[in-house]
Amino acid sequence: MYFTDRGLEELVSRRGEEQVSFEWLAERLRTFVDLNPDFETPIDRLGSWLARLDDDDEDA
Repeated sequence: MYFTDRGLEELVSRRGEEQVSFEWLAERLRTFVDLNPDFETPIDRLGSWLARLDDDDEDA
């Protein structure tokens, strides 16, 4: 596990049973960027990556 995975592991352990919509997730990420503007680019890249995950399957 990478050092940076600790937050992800905490997320899974605390909220792993919950189901959320992408709309909810996008709103939480917008709030995070509002509070932490230095993370705008990585969060934007994460959103694009998540949005395009299935594109690789369609190209194959």
